[in-house]
Amino acid sequence: MATTEKETYIHQEAVEPEVTAERVAADLLKVDEARARELQEELDHSRAEGYIPITAEEKREYTALNRKFDLYVIPFCALVYLFNGLDRSNLGNAQTDNFSSDIGIPASAVNTATSLFFCTYVPLQPIAVTIGKRFGQTTFLGIISLSWGILTLSHAFVKNEAQLIAIRLLIGVAESGFYPTVVSYLAGFYPKFSLATRIAFFYGAYSIAGAFGGLIAFGVFQINGSLHGWQYLFIIEGACTIALALFIPFWLPKAPGKAWFLTAEQKVYAEKRMVLDSAANLNSEFKLGMRDIVEALKDWKLWITLPWNILASIAPQGFTIFFPLVVKGLGYSGAKANLMTVPPYVIGTLCLIAFAFSSDHFHERTAHICGALLIVIIGLIMTITIPLQNIGGRYAGLVILLAGTFISAPITVAWLAGNTPEPGKRTVILGINGWGNLAGIIGSELYLSKYAPDYQFPLKVTLGLICASCAGYAGVHVVLRLVNRSKAKKVARMTPEEIEQENTGGPRYADKKLTFVYGL
Repeated sequence: MATTEKETYIHQEAVEPEVTAERVAADLLKVDEARARELQEELDHSRAEGYIPITAEEKREYTALNRKFDLYVIPFCALVYLFNGLDRSNLGNAQTDNFSSDIGIPASAVNTATSLFFCTYVPLQPIAVTIGKRFGQTTFLGIISLSWGILTLSHAFVKNEAQLIAIRLLIGVAESGFYPTVVSYLAGFYPKFSLATRIAFFYGAYSIAGAFGGLIAFGVFQINGSLHGWQYLFIIEGACTIALALFIPFWLPKAPGKAWFLTAEQKVYAEKRMVLDSAANLNSEFKLGMRDIVEALKDWKLWITLPWNILASIAPQGFTIFFPLVVKGLGYSGAKANLMTVPPYVIGTLCLIAFAFSSDHFHERTAHICGALLIVIIGLIMTITIPLQNIGGRYAGLVILLAGTFISAPITVAWLAGNTPEPGKRTVILGINGWGNLAGIIGSELYLSKYAPDYQFPLKVTLGLICASCAGYAGVHVVLRLVNRSKAKKVARMTPEEIEQENTGGPRYADKKLTFVYGL
């Protein structure tokens, strides 16, 4: 899109400290004849616009600011999420070291405990992320991380099935608010077309957790001490989580303009660029009202996206928990089964980052999600059709499967965040989107020990559901494009004054405004 004089004026003022965020927002919402024509074209072609630096000075400021957030915020959030992933998946690692037989419970109890974990983890996510927004996101993250660290350590002293189920239920409560709270938090720091890459770096920690968890388990299971290897695993990972949780409220800034590692000028610019990305972001870091909750519950684009996110998440949330057992089915020993899980997870993480970067660069979400799901489909077909005796070929299928497994979830989050400009509503939307973790319940009921060693039935069901998800995402793309074109026809009949009124005070809220373009 050609840059108008007004846009240049607004972008130039964004980097001037004396210009307030309120003034930038007011200028951004003004509409003249030229802007009216641009808006109609954006709607007609479904071209969502976000803040992109234009001048050389802006680009330097933008890059420097992103670099600081990338250095201080993303790695720390990713590190905590790494231990979140470890603390969730270590039950599968422990099972390869005879966890269930050592405490005298059936192997199916591990599946039951995992399923019940998701029964508390999933439904509580919208509630937890809302509490976090109200209570203070950084403090909330510290409290829940400390809680699940203590609970993880407690696994080492489980004596029966009832205790295991109780701990997994509680750890589900503790972990429920972490992922949606962090993605909502990050959405307040990065403009929409820088967000998917950052969520990918953060979410990549979950996939790395699979590899790192396998390495840790491999090493820990070599310990010859008075405890079982799986007990050392829970103690070490739980203790590390507890230590890390204590630093969260002191390290993570409460808002972009309050970051302890930014200069005074950078704090001002950090606030202004989020206003430019979406004027609704103004002064919103603590804003979440009842209207946000009601509007989120009525949001049609969430409900037409969520089912496909659930199905797509069967691979990362369900299958990967039992991935060490599937690899063990190829004939590897318990310790080596964990070690052999490392390469697929590393490859999956690299593919995730590459897809997310491309998605941000090209301002496109659907094709990247569907492309990733096609990779998963190819991997599943290979894993299903290659005989179990062909260990190398079947393992290659698993590598390809995991190459696409982790991509859809973070890009879906960035897609929903970019299409929900009001931060309060966005927080609730991302919390409800966390119900994609219902896939964990499906996975825990699919990958039962009775299907070992080839797990043919679970893999075939997963293949069918991933295919349905791919088709569903394509359908969401079509619907959003049609809605944008419908908005374009209505905007074409409006005067610049009417469009400006729609921007600033019309009866429609957030993305329902006729002037808002849904990204595809």
